[in-house]
Amino acid sequence: MLKPQTNALAEQIYQRLKQEIFDYQLLPHDRFSETELAARYQVSRTPVRDALYRLEREGYLEVGFRRGWTVKPLDFGQIDELYDLRVVLECVAIDRLCAMPDLPAALAELNRVWMVPAAQREHGMKQVADLDEAFHCGLLAAAGNREMTRVHAEVCDRIRIVRRLDFLKSARIEETYNEHALILQALVARRRDEAQLLLRSHIEQSKIEVRKISLSMLSEARHSVRQA
Repeated sequence: MLKPQTNALAEQIYQRLKQEIFDYQLLPHDRFSETELAARYQVSRTPVRDALYRLEREGYLEVGFRRGWTVKPLDFGQIDELYDLRVVLECVAIDRLCAMPDLPAALAELNRVWMVPAAQREHGMKQVADLDEAFHCGLLAAAGNREMTRVHAEVCDRIRIVRRLDFLKSARIEETYNEHALILQALVARRRDEAQLLLRSHIEQSKIEVRKISLSMLSEARHSVRQA
């Protein structure tokens, strides 16, 4: 059994590596070894190995004989399926929200962030990506089903690396603000079918943008995060 200190170190290394993947410091196909990471973090190989195998189980890394560890290539088929699952979960959330007696209070925080004049909008890729994820997670949380919220959070975790790329272009940032505002307006008016249609269209557009991803876009994203 691992000592508590080793467990804590493994958790820290796991979180740091995962964040480096999300921040494009580690790109798909990048390779490294346990020894390199242990030297970088100034720890033994045991917590490093534990963190790496956890990331492998979650689908972020792969390991090969004599090849060391590699950041897994993007699996666009799996990403499409995760986006489809998002649509199902978020449409159910809209259905539940429209039946709530105190709907305005449930949406108050989302309205505060997204129903703002253009001059008050965020423009940084990472900032808008984080706000976008919080918007969609907020819909699930407001709907009040904890298991749906948990599954949805796991889905968002798996697509975060590609989702952020949607905001490299300023036009997509403006479109996201506008689309979120329309979804919220339909929700407040309890126009369920309209809100679900707007949501489906919004997520489908993100899927289209994801299919355009290239290695050069990932490198550009890495530069944007470093400049932030």
